Amino acid sequence: MYAIVQVAGFQYKVQKGDKLLVPKLDAEVGEKLEFQDVLFISEGGRTSVGDPIVPNAKIKAKVLAHTKGDKITVFKMKRRKNYRRKTGHRQDFTQILIEDIKARAERTRKTK
Repeated sequence: MYAIVQVAGFQYKVQKGDKLLVPKLDAEVGEKLEFQDVLFISEGGRTSVGDPIVPNAKIKAKVLAHTKGDKITVFKMKRRKNYRRKTGHRQDFTQILIEDIKARAERTRKTK
């Protein structure tokens, strides 16, 4: 069973037991979260496609840690103008563990 869920504006394909890095969420480490923006669910051969979300579907997750991503170096330069700018950026992430997917695939579609 897997689902496609929208978290903080991004879409992720998740299964039970997956660990994800998502943009930083306002939650404490160890806190339980519920995501209700489930766009798609597949159980075996049955699927549910949301319009835009699947009704009565929930993804339960647990916050594992708050981390930072790799450093990105931004370098701007204009030749022969003595213009050089070097900056960097590190994105904040939240690591979550998918604990459960609650829903039933209601509409049936044949999948290959």
